[in-house]
Amino acid sequence: MRRFSPRLLIGVLLILGGILALAQSMGLLKNATDLFFGGIFLLAGLVFLSMIVGGNWWAVFPGAALAGIGLTILLPQSLDYAAGLVFLGCLALAFWYVYLSNRAEMWWSLIPAGVLSTLAIVSVLPERIGAFGTGGVFLLGLALTFLLLALVAHMQWAYWPAGVLGVIGAITFISQSDLSSYVWALILIGAGVVFLFRYFVKR
Repeated sequence: MRRFSPRLLIGVLLILGGILALAQSMGLLKNATDLFFGGIFLLAGLVFLSMIVGGNWWAVFPGAALAGIGLTILLPQSLDYAAGLVFLGCLALAFWYVYLSNRAEMWWSLIPAGVLSTLAIVSVLPERIGAFGTGGVFLLGLALTFLLLALVAHMQWAYWPAGVLGVIGAITFISQSDLSSYVWALILIGAGVVFLFRYFVKR
């Protein structure tokens, strides 16, 4: 009995791909090529992800990337707008897994996990909120990432970038809002009240 060889699998896949391409050319199937290559990437990703069981935590990165590509290819045309969400979401899940698997030593993975999660959300935001709106959401997402790093991983230095990014993100997001003039007016009034209060209290 012959041993299993990767050449056998490659040969079968090539024949299957050729049959699907031929069926698509003959009008028997639609998007057969996408189904083939999407399935290949997804299968390759699952192979890498299965290696995690053996303690190879690093395999989550190529596994998540390949699976994300496969799922993106398999998305129907009506959901093309969600391609960035799917791919970046898969990468984000990989870093979330790394952090949850070893919180003490892998605290650093919170940063790329938060950044990629934010990018995934921003990629599906409606165009009507504009560049300033999406920029504001992105900065607020980064602020939440560093705040989570400070609260969960007890990294005190992370409060500083969380605060700065949060303020800039809030200002950017408010500037895009239709109520921005009212918000700024209230901020100015609030700041004036604080100064007057401190002035009279100290006297």
